[in-house]
Amino acid sequence: MTQPTALDLPRVDPLPAETQKYFDTCQDKLGMVPNVLQAYAFDIDKLNAFTGMYNDLMLAQSGLSKLEREMVAVVVSSINRCWYCQVAHGAAVRALSGDPALGEAMVMNWRAAKLDARQFAMLGFAEKVTKASAEVLEADRQALRDVGLSDRDIFDLASVIGFFNMSNRVASATGMEPNPEYHGQAR
Repeated sequence: MTQPTALDLPRVDPLPAETQKYFDTCQDKLGMVPNVLQAYAFDIDKLNAFTGMYNDLMLAQSGLSKLEREMVAVVVSSINRCWYCQVAHGAAVRALSGDPALGEAMVMNWRAAKLDARQFAMLGFAEKVTKASAEVLEADRQALRDVGLSDRDIFDLASVIGFFNMSNRVASATGMEPNPEYHGQAR
């Protein structure tokens, strides 16, 4: 494998048994080890912190569906022009929705997608937080409540938005490359 980023940070070798097991699970379930995981594998503590937060925000129980969380990831990544995350999470939106056009719309112009009121409100909030978080007002949170989000859902939404703003910046700054497999998935 070529380097997952533009930085020369060789991964820990050998990987700890638990990390190797995690990578093996990714290979079995996804057919690859995502480059974002490979990128963090130079420092197992950083990898564990990243995967712990990612798994909690994106996979744990939430009032937000997995598809909604992935849609948010793509919209944030599109605004930030994060190549890695647009490709990887765009593929996830295509797969989870069964709608390739939805995945493309999330990357190119989320407003062009056929969205329900809840999705539109969530993605509008994601855009505002990404572009100007200090301008979020109670009216913005109330608009989310008005389409059925609980305060816990709003916290989860804000956390997903914040996580992807952080990870987009790390991915872009390090020249992280998406795995080639993502490009052909769920088309």
